[in-house]
Amino acid sequence: MTSRLIVAALALAATPALHAQDYQPLLDAGRRDLLHEILSGEIAKDHVIQITRHHRIQGSRGYRAAAQYVLAQLRAYGYSEEEAWIESFPSDGRIEYQTWQSPSGWDIESAELRMVEPYDERIVGYPEVAMSLITYSNPGDVTAELVWVGPGTRESDYEGKDVRGKFVLATGYGGSVHRLAVLEHGAAAVVCYLDDARAAEYPDMLQYTGMWPLSDELDGVTFGFNITNRQGERLRGLLESGQKVLLRGRAAGIGLEPYYMDIVVARIQGSEAAEEELVLSAHLDHPKESANDNASGSAAILDIARALKAAIDGGRLAQPLRSMRLLWVPEWHGTMAYIEAHPEMVGPARGGSYLANINMDMVGENLELLHSRMYITRTPGSIPSALNDVVENMAEMVASLDVRTPRGSLSEMNYLVTPYGGGSDHMMFIDRDIPGMMIGHSDYTHHTSEDTPDKVDPVELERSEIIAGAAFIYLSSLTEAEAVDLTYLVGANAAQRLGVAARVARLRMIEAAHQNPNQAWFEARNALEHAALWERETVSSILHFNETAAVRAAVEAVQDQIDRRETDLIAALRLEVQSLGADRAERGEPVDNRIPMRLTRGPLDFGLPASRLSETEAAWYSSAEFPLSGDARFELVNFVDETRSVTRIRDAISAEFGPVSTAAVARYIDDLAKVGVIGWK
Repeated sequence: MTSRLIVAALALAATPALHAQDYQPLLDAGRRDLLHEILSGEIAKDHVIQITRHHRIQGSRGYRAAAQYVLAQLRAYGYSEEEAWIESFPSDGRIEYQTWQSPSGWDIESAELRMVEPYDERIVGYPEVAMSLITYSNPGDVTAELVWVGPGTRESDYEGKDVRGKFVLATGYGGSVHRLAVLEHGAAAVVCYLDDARAAEYPDMLQYTGMWPLSDELDGVTFGFNITNRQGERLRGLLESGQKVLLRGRAAGIGLEPYYMDIVVARIQGSEAAEEELVLSAHLDHPKESANDNASGSAAILDIARALKAAIDGGRLAQPLRSMRLLWVPEWHGTMAYIEAHPEMVGPARGGSYLANINMDMVGENLELLHSRMYITRTPGSIPSALNDVVENMAEMVASLDVRTPRGSLSEMNYLVTPYGGGSDHMMFIDRDIPGMMIGHSDYTHHTSEDTPDKVDPVELERSEIIAGAAFIYLSSLTEAEAVDLTYLVGANAAQRLGVAARVARLRMIEAAHQNPNQAWFEARNALEHAALWERETVSSILHFNETAAVRAAVEAVQDQIDRRETDLIAALRLEVQSLGADRAERGEPVDNRIPMRLTRGPLDFGLPASRLSETEAAWYSSAEFPLSGDARFELVNFVDETRSVTRIRDAISAEFGPVSTAAVARYIDDLAKVGVIGWK
């Protein structure tokens, strides 16, 4: 190793290592201990049990019953009509909220699937197993032969098979199978079963699936059933042995109908800056029982609402300076309708006063039973925020507490802070430039009949509640001294994160240098420059919570430190890349200076733009050549702000997710413009 490379290695290695003994909590011991006392995973678990008794399909009467339960509890906790209410939005499968088609309303009273031949047997019934009926099925009564079509989600699955007027047995997602089998090939109804690694281990588990019909498909919807792997394999075995299988399926009730999506809202009024708000959210929907997903998040914020109201009204906790808003929503669709009705709900970057969102989605998993862990998802690069550092610090604080409940597990806290990932309602707030994070878990029971209340742990519920509650109590009344302290914490974390960013950039640079060292150097420098920019913006975000002269001075001092660290790291990387043959940073592709602009609010419907393109044009999006993940596509649209060019958007996306070509970004944006959701400035 040359002396110059030794210097470079030393510069890259100069990231401070944070150890457990270095941890200093942001929240004072008094408020920490109060929250530990008043927040109750046991009460939240009781709410989970009550919520799971409702079949909470978006736009359904069962969902409305669950929303009414939440509102009734808020009333019992002392929330007046001015402090808690329900906002309802029409939902009929045709109305659109921005690019999101509303789900249809839905109500079915009973359903049953029986085998008639080769012998009589009841296979499954609804409502005792609510997930057995594919969501958004219509009523009907059909007796017909069963035909096996494999996955049933590809046109090739139907080649040489006559399914018209028959039941189709498949392993694909219910709605996708119905779309092909019934709407395209004239089948009468569908029967689907889970066939993956989970089903092999849990053969009596069945999967939650839904029709989710498009507006022009509503009139053609029939019905379908989800059955277990054991049942599905037995039916398949009968068919493959040459036997005729005759089924009778029936569903009784209204079926698809115009109805409403209900949003439960609670608000804790701020004392001095009431117009500034912090938002806690959880989606209340999903089929019975869906305990962790997401009765747990809904129950957790309901218990937070209880505890904070009692503590503030009782004088044990000072009224926050800023307001807190709690939302129980139908996931994505309901949140989109709510945001459209509230255009004022935007973050500081758009001149708004909504400062943060913490989304609680699957927060009660019993770690011992489900072998899971807590995931705390950071905000993306498009919206850097000190919220990340605050929530992470609160998680460390909770890990140091001995959270135990009489009916809870003996698990140790196990959590991981991860880069941005989508998949829930924090996306909706991020799109509005409101810094949004998610607290959640992942486990094998997700969207299956195994997601039951016995797998919800009061201990993990309480841990999640304390993290979210402590973060918002802290930020809602951030003092000057606390803001200065937070600034230096963010600075320390920024130095560490920049070191990690430099290491990742270096490894990518070395890997790509044999192809084009100049371009490899450009990408490494681009990544590091964006990482430093985002850290400076993270520090600046503290000023949204306290902007006194002392805080501004601390912010500027820490930003100067970030500037110097960025300069040192870039210099170190430059020394190394020169030894790999680079003599300059070279983009390696034409610059596209066109500036796109948004024509819609809220994240784009996940099917766009492909769902509105011709079959030939849409093929790119399902091919191996399409380079953008779902999270990258979401972020790409977030970077469309009427100032960034296509090339600048490409640079930001590449810094966050890894290099991607300008041509690919331009093609994606051009397609969004083609379907009318993007314009050109």
